[in-house]
Amino acid sequence: EVQLVESGGGLVQPGSSLRLSCAASGFRVDDLAMGWFRQDPRKERWGVGIIDSDGETRYAPGMKGRFTISRDNAKNTLYLQMNSLRPEDTGMYICAADRRENLGVGSWMEYWGQGTQVTVSS
Repeated sequence: EVQLVESGGGLVQPGSSLRLSCAASGFRVDDLAMGWFRQDPRKERWGVGIIDSDGETRYAPGMKGRFTISRDNAKNTLYLQMNSLRPEDTGMYICAADRRENLGVGSWMEYWGQGTQVTVSS
């Protein structure tokens, strides 16, 4: 059974950094494409970025340079490093996985976690 469990969210001030984690089970993180999404209060999900099984990453406009997706195969965990956080980055961050490759950022994915809340506020 595929499971994705996010952690690392919290309340931070603008300009701060956070690293989110997504612990995967039921598959290897380097076997599937994985992505991060931000869900806003209206429950809309916005793609943040994707990492394919070969390690290629793609990001939504405005995310590249501030956000970085990586993975630790030994820990079977996906990460989202977020720097220079802004109030508009506030939301529920959800990781996802899919057996398809070369998906566009924001494409609907097959498996979803429950999310971890990030609030950026002074």
